[in-house]
Amino acid sequence: MIEHPAPLTRVELARLVARDIPPNSYVNLGIGQPTAVADHLDPAHGVVLHTENGMLGMGPHAHGDDVDPDLLNAGKTPVTELPGASYFDHAQSFAMMRGGHLDVCVLGAFQVAGDGTLANWHTGAPDAIPAVGGAMDLAVGAKDVFVMMTLFDKTGAPKLVRECTYPVTGLRCVSRVYTDQAVFHLDGDRVLVTETYGTTMSELSARLDVPLTTAP
Repeated sequence: MIEHPAPLTRVELARLVARDIPPNSYVNLGIGQPTAVADHLDPAHGVVLHTENGMLGMGPHAHGDDVDPDLLNAGKTPVTELPGASYFDHAQSFAMMRGGHLDVCVLGAFQVAGDGTLANWHTGAPDAIPAVGGAMDLAVGAKDVFVMMTLFDKTGAPKLVRECTYPVTGLRCVSRVYTDQAVFHLDGDRVLVTETYGTTMSELSARLDVPLTTAP
């Protein structure tokens, strides 16, 4: 396990996820924090980004004169296009997602259970606005599901939990969880801590109700 002295910023977390996406992968970045990963991918690695609103070959976020109001990702954020980019309708986009054609998707989450069960579309609160989008399709269609989130919510409650208490998006689908304080690899019922940031294994074990382990 690798230990680092300070928690990750949002930019550093996006950079870390980008580092771990395998070269030549087809990848979908979920709405919100995961979209920042697009700005940190190495072009030499050949990663191809897919958006559920119908684009393959998305580039980094657009700024200034590069902004095209007709060129947006699924989160309605202006983006660039890379050479060879293509466009299609929602039916074809979701067929790619559901058909197992994506190697990785990166999603945000309200909670992730130790067995990889994901809750990211609704908190269950009466006044909360649900936001399903394509999360359920991505959770079961992508070969690997990476989650980006803070490890604890604003009240200090852990978001990596023994069992999800929020409405579930997908069962046992998450393979990795990237947070500001640690990186977790989920393998069945095992939660493997591979890196820590500004915390220790003993501190994590005290705050998380999930059995943790490290690589031998």
